[in-house]
Amino acid sequence: MDVTARIGMAEIAPDVWSRTSLRPHRADQFTVQLPQLIDAPAEAWARAIFGDVPDIGQRFIFQALLRYPLARGPSPSTIAGWPIMDQGDTWVRLENWSSSTICHLIVSADSASVSLTTLMHYRKRYGAWVWGPLSRVHRRLAPGLLRDAVRTIGVTG
Repeated sequence: MDVTARIGMAEIAPDVWSRTSLRPHRADQFTVQLPQLIDAPAEAWARAIFGDVPDIGQRFIFQALLRYPLARGPSPSTIAGWPIMDQGDTWVRLENWSSSTICHLIVSADSASVSLTTLMHYRKRYGAWVWGPLSRVHRRLAPGLLRDAVRTIGVTG
């Protein structure tokens, strides 16, 4: 399955901007075209991408490096420890913040594709300093997360 990447705010699909008020310093969007049509809610896709609770790697990145608070147990109001801040029929927005950054993760889905958009706003220099190297890791991992989610939801092809 091919995953396309759009890097930079000018490259982000226009509909994303109506789902957030954040004015990020960095943005990227990864989209996978589904090998067959499937109707699953965006929240189900987000849970397939990230899981219900954060794993050890997510805890290290999100808590230790980015300094985000994470919920520990499964909850209908969180995904991988991140609060669900808003959602519609075809999208869900996770949001987390620390003293140095604010991040929105937006998962959008229709019957033919799924997208993960990451919007990062720096509140302090530490945020830019830590996100610089992490963004490279994120951009290597994101396509695999989407492919794994497709398999988790049960799409084959």
